[in-house]
Amino acid sequence: MRTLSRGIMLLLAALLLGACVDRNSGGAGSGTATGRGGSFSGVSLSIISGSENEGLEPLIQRFAADNGASISMQYKGSVDIMLELAQGSGMPYDAVWPANSLWISLGDSQRVVKHSESIMRSPVVLGVKHSVAERLGWVGSEVRVQDILDAAEAGQLRFGMTSATQSNSGASAYIGYLYAFAGQPEVLTLEQLDDPQLQDRIRRILGSVQRSSGSSGWLKDSFLERFDSLDAMVNYEALVIEANQELQRRNMETLYAVYPVDGLVIADSPLGFVSKGDSRREELFLALQEYLLSPEVQQEILAAGRRTGLLGLNPESVDRSVFNPDWGIDATRTISPIRFPAEDVLRRALDLYQVTFRKPSFTVYALDYSGSMEGEGLAEMKRAMRTLLDSELSTKYLLQPTDRDVSVVIPFDDRLLAEWVVNGNDPQALSGLLDEIEQFAGGGNTNIYAPVARGVELIRELGGSERHFPAVILLTDGQSNEGSFSVLRAALDGNGMHNVPVFSIVFGAASEEQLQEISDYTGGRVFDGKKDLVKAFRQAKGYN
Repeated sequence: MRTLSRGIMLLLAALLLGACVDRNSGGAGSGTATGRGGSFSGVSLSIISGSENEGLEPLIQRFAADNGASISMQYKGSVDIMLELAQGSGMPYDAVWPANSLWISLGDSQRVVKHSESIMRSPVVLGVKHSVAERLGWVGSEVRVQDILDAAEAGQLRFGMTSATQSNSGASAYIGYLYAFAGQPEVLTLEQLDDPQLQDRIRRILGSVQRSSGSSGWLKDSFLERFDSLDAMVNYEALVIEANQELQRRNMETLYAVYPVDGLVIADSPLGFVSKGDSRREELFLALQEYLLSPEVQQEILAAGRRTGLLGLNPESVDRSVFNPDWGIDATRTISPIRFPAEDVLRRALDLYQVTFRKPSFTVYALDYSGSMEGEGLAEMKRAMRTLLDSELSTKYLLQPTDRDVSVVIPFDDRLLAEWVVNGNDPQALSGLLDEIEQFAGGGNTNIYAPVARGVELIRELGGSERHFPAVILLTDGQSNEGSFSVLRAALDGNGMHNVPVFSIVFGAASEEQLQEISDYTGGRVFDGKKDLVKAFRQAKGYN
């Protein structure tokens, strides 16, 4: 029986940490579960997890090997974890490990999650280039959310942030901003969400975001790859630490972590069991959880830049090259996060973000109608587009457009076959666009370069990069046998639009090399749609 509360367990872990590591000859690498031990030969456990935990999987697999168990990890976004949980005991996973408890609260309507324990914590911070933080007077000072808004609107701060409806770091920052603009109430309410002043300020700060993403890890990687294009990123403290470690290796300027004093949110990384009546699997889960909370493993997690135990860290137990005070990381300060609102307020806040508050998108869908797509390929593509354009389905996945969004569809084979544009989110207009997609037919060869060039030119002509997140989402199932990347690159350079990201979706026999070349040059990403094209489209749209 687990008789100790989480708080007592973690406090004991913190107090005994140094002594346990010194006494244990196996050190942190011993990999044994404390208290539950024993063999779990033949017992399996599947975990659906946020991608931020991928770096910790070796700890999981070490435990599995030491105990004869089989543990698989599947990494998905916060919304997908929420939707999986909505299936209750019918979901195909035995455990959930999202970045934040809010996704369990929103998804676990059937209350099937048991034994939920926070494994680690990471504040969501603003990582600012050190020279910019100094220029703004933020080094060693308290910074409020209004200060971030003022700097962005004055043109002194260019920052990126993940989508609040697709990624937990974006959702956490967004909730923190709402809390700050509401005047730091004890808890956020529905009435406060309707306050005109709050709505104006939240629109303004979200409208200041220069780069969006559906993934915290990809935002970090993109920030490093295009370091000169942004001054800062909103992300987990742990990922700011990872970014700084990489910047140090490159002998480049590091980031300074800013913790908004009036709107700080903590990702609490809860690991919970999905109850399906399998007692042996439940025993394996509890042994794994106890192993992860053991002093030795908590020390390893701490060394990876995640906070463990109490939110204030003992400076004698942390590696100052990881929790580096020169990076603005104060390991001695106890962080006081905001209190999350009730479930109905969270749902309303996320809906408002998606349809009212967020910076609008200008999305060009370049869709392959070549002969090779006929049959199942076209059917899958049309099903994917229905997910994005049908109001009921887009709402389910928190991908519904705002009244300021622009949606463009360019069907192509070896030619540009048509060009359809819809402004806003009128359901009838979007339904008409979907009808065009579903009734259209192509049949020629393949030229993936021409629709990208035309899509980016259309974004330029209609001013889509000024007040929108612009992007091209390119789907193809074949290798381009007409056109060339060099011609496309010259066109993008010629009109100054090479920073419009192209998110490519690989399907069928598509040339991943050709698609990667385009996405790399434009700062986009390639998504694999071979197994699930609908999911690939949802992921790509989540980055825009």
